[in-house]
Amino acid sequence: QVAVMESGGGLVQPGGSFRLSCAASETASRINAMAYYRQAPGKQREIVAQITARGYTNYTDSVKGRFSISREYATNTIHLQMDNLKPEDTAVYYCAIWEGRIYWGHGTQVTVSS
Repeated sequence: QVAVMESGGGLVQPGGSFRLSCAASETASRINAMAYYRQAPGKQREIVAQITARGYTNYTDSVKGRFSISREYATNTIHLQMDNLKPEDTAVYYCAIWEGRIYWGHGTQVTVSS
């Protein structure tokens, strides 16, 4: 079992920034990839950004150039730096960890509003 610990999020004005962080528990030993998903009200959950064990990154088109995902391998922690936030980025953001199966975090609310 892998525990997923998330931090960050809250309310920010359009154009602002946030950094989300997600750490895997010490029970994690062979993580394949880590990612952030998000789910807005009335919409399906979508992947936002992913980083593989080798450090390759992928982003959904709507966040390219604004969001950046990074990983600290020593602590199995990822960070999602979100800049130039827009109201359409408002959603619950979930961390996901692949190690044999997917482990989900509980989610953190990000609200972009003036």
